[in-house]
Amino acid sequence: MNGPFQRDQMDILATQLARGRISRRDFTTGLALLLGTSALGLRGTAAQAQAKDLVFVNWGGDAGPAYDEAYGKAFLEASGITVKQDGSGPTEGAIAAQVESGKPTWDIVDADPFSAEALGKKGMIEPIDYAVVDKAKMREGFGWDHAASSYFYSYIIAYDATKFGDNPPKSMADFFDVEKFPGKRALYKWGVGMWEAALLADGVAPDALYPLDMKRAHDKIAAFKDNVIGYWGGGAESQSLLLNGEASMALIWSTRAKLIEQDSGGDIAFIWDQGLIAPGSMAVVKGNPGGKDAAMQFIASAQDPEKQLVMFRMLGQGPANPAADALLPPEEAKYNPVAPENFAKQIPLDMPWYEENYGPALDEYLKIISA
Repeated sequence: MNGPFQRDQMDILATQLARGRISRRDFTTGLALLLGTSALGLRGTAAQAQAKDLVFVNWGGDAGPAYDEAYGKAFLEASGITVKQDGSGPTEGAIAAQVESGKPTWDIVDADPFSAEALGKKGMIEPIDYAVVDKAKMREGFGWDHAASSYFYSYIIAYDATKFGDNPPKSMADFFDVEKFPGKRALYKWGVGMWEAALLADGVAPDALYPLDMKRAHDKIAAFKDNVIGYWGGGAESQSLLLNGEASMALIWSTRAKLIEQDSGGDIAFIWDQGLIAPGSMAVVKGNPGGKDAAMQFIASAQDPEKQLVMFRMLGQGPANPAADALLPPEEAKYNPVAPENFAKQIPLDMPWYEENYGPALDEYLKIISA
């Protein structure tokens, strides 16, 4: 579920650079931050760990070599350890294959918490060492046995303010109400958050969502299909459906909220009400060549709130460390999915439910939307 989101983060950086909103130096720094690395000449090939090296595996992009001014360089100076990037994609199957080979070349992976937990229970991911990684620097409820939260984003309602500005949507029920709010809609292709949205629209209380009633959710989605203009797979696609006027509302990633507001001159707006909060995390591969101690030290170093704010300002990622909240002025905090006032309006995705059910749920969802 994380791969399309991570690839979209690369696209946001490129868009920001092309439109003059960031400098090329900021682009390079942000790209390195996104990859969580000090990148050394690794374009499109798998990184190999050397002595005192760590390999951080992410979801790819034509990154090019870059030193990470916030994470990588500081970590290198503090520890003498270089962190290299590998953009080959840490899917569950790929992580499992690394461990099963007996000679993994990966150290740290950008993983969905539910994937890390599932693999951890199979002995393929190291337990997070909370004597090194500080759980007090995580938001309550977002530190798992085998995954350390590193950022947040949300699935939120964006809408055409030229049509609904005087009476904006306030809930998922409004999103699914095409009589009160006419026009086509856009949904996420890979299902995450869409089941919760459908159930909220169908009257399920936020505190009663889990375990998800999949039949009820899929019945709601199937009945709504005629009103859906497209199922987007990347953030740029979701944005274009709204900017081109094809959709009057869409469920989009919160990382696109500021961009879409800017690009539309305020004609497209968004709300946090009943948004679905998704966490990203770092996890350590069992038997990693750089050593679990060094990997845990890197994860701990990335908990610095000032470093996480660089990612927020460039990409819209919500900081994992709650200490960052007080560092943001109101005009920036409005775009932070985990700012206290925004967080309070939303519902976090349930990682244990996704760990047990995501695969079968997605299979059924894809059958419905493709029929």
